[in-house]
Amino acid sequence: MAGWIILGVIVLVGIWIIAIFNKLVKNRNLVLEGWSGIDVQLKRRYDLIPNLVETVKGYAGHEKEVLEKVVELRNSAAQAQTASEKAPLENMLTQTLRQLFALAEAYPDLKANQNFLDLQGQLAEIEEQIQFARRYYNGTARDMNILVQSFPSNLIARSFSFNEADYFEIELATERETPKVQF
Repeated sequence: MAGWIILGVIVLVGIWIIAIFNKLVKNRNLVLEGWSGIDVQLKRRYDLIPNLVETVKGYAGHEKEVLEKVVELRNSAAQAQTASEKAPLENMLTQTLRQLFALAEAYPDLKANQNFLDLQGQLAEIEEQIQFARRYYNGTARDMNILVQSFPSNLIARSFSFNEADYFEIELATERETPKVQF
């Protein structure tokens, strides 16, 4: 009789370990899916930036420093792999894009250019999609971190090398505002 009780406890503990392990795997995959969503939207933005720079260059070619900085940050951000590497670069890129759009104020012809207006609208749409993707990713990262940090799932997480996920955060409070891209 005692043998059956011990066997029953072992089976229940095994089922419990498997259930927690599977939940950790599921959450890790959701985090990866969330990161992939951010990556897709950032790629769309990276693809748009050269067209935007070329359009502005035609009207404001002597604003070379801002244009070069946009391209440099775009390339650096595109090469970053993790959320902790990419987030600061994306924040700097957003600030520099704001400077680029501020240039349009000094060039009325640029503000009226249909190509520039189309690119501006596309960028606004992409920024909104990035915001949604960030929100989803950070939600999945939060859920994963709760599992990795909470008892008793933290015992399983440590045993099988599950790690906390980095949040994709905005560094400065002023960057928490949606960029204004309309003139």
